[in-house]
Amino acid sequence: MSKNAEAAVAMFMEGYSCAQSVLACCGRDRGLPQELAIRVSQAFGGGIGRTGNLCGALTGALMVIGLKCAAVDPADAAAKARAYELAEAVLSEFQRRNGTLLCRELVGCDLRTPDGQKHFHDSDAKGKVCAKAVRDAVEIVEQSLS
Repeated sequence: MSKNAEAAVAMFMEGYSCAQSVLACCGRDRGLPQELAIRVSQAFGGGIGRTGNLCGALTGALMVIGLKCAAVDPADAAAKARAYELAEAVLSEFQRRNGTLLCRELVGCDLRTPDGQKHFHDSDAKGKVCAKAVRDAVEIVEQSLS
């Protein structure tokens, strides 16, 4: 496991969201201050605002792609194409490893409901499923950007 993957899993287990953990650890190497990474990614955990949609670890990874190769000039078609190409590769590999891109499918519950939150905690989805998703997202995005 890479240094950033270890750090991201540790942050996640401390209580930061999956998105915060991935962006903070991978963004640091790309000049993003940790506090800013934590602030900007706050609402992306739990599949974007706990909706169970795209896994928050993946949203963090996609933000890292933006840090590396975003098109600052809106006419820079090559940079846009590269960012989309990298995003597709990251999403594809994450799905290959985990079977889905969706938080609710990964954790097997609806985090917006009390029953879903109870299931999440009782099943230790955080330690068994989400920590792996964080590790995978970091490893995949780092490999894609190298």
